[in-house]
Amino acid sequence: MILGMLRAMALTGGEWVIYVLILCSVAAIAIMIERGIVFSRERKDLKAASGAFAGYLEDRDAAKALKALEGLSGCAARVLSAGLSRAGQGSGPAESAMAASASKEKRRLDLRMIILNTLGNNAIYIGLFGTVLGVIKAFHDLAHEVGAGPEVVMQGLSEALLATAAGLLVAIPCVIAFNAYQKQIKDILAETDSMAGILASELKTAERPS
Repeated sequence: MILGMLRAMALTGGEWVIYVLILCSVAAIAIMIERGIVFSRERKDLKAASGAFAGYLEDRDAAKALKALEGLSGCAARVLSAGLSRAGQGSGPAESAMAASASKEKRRLDLRMIILNTLGNNAIYIGLFGTVLGVIKAFHDLAHEVGAGPEVVMQGLSEALLATAAGLLVAIPCVIAFNAYQKQIKDILAETDSMAGILASELKTAERPS
């Protein structure tokens, strides 16, 4: 029974696999656009947060810095706000708050990246699966078509290879986008960690007896 089902699926050819890959490409494009918008805003907010933090280092006015960070929604702004809002409690609570916020922000930045990674790594195999199904169907058609020549197989093979090409067309942009976005995430988190570390150091210094 199972063998019969597999045989029936194989004889449908690989055309349906191409439609699956089209759906995958639509999902991938939507994620690329959405993440692109998110990271564009993050870079803009990071610059503004850096300016607000530089102001804090000059006048040590936590309330003023929090006010400047208030309208920002980026990773750096949220992490610094978490630390500055607990600056009066000491360096320990401030560091804990920043660490918790940074962990939460990393998860937010990584959102849906696993889908891009999965498509980049597996779309080619989905396409190859469609090609295998197409090849099986081509040889089946050759065996059951009276007087058929090599052109029947060649036509079937050319159609089957379209699935592999479609898989590559989905996989390559996904891999490029994933690597580019991972680099942006790494840079954003590195700059955020740097400012958080400086803030923690400043708070520890302020706690020391003069």
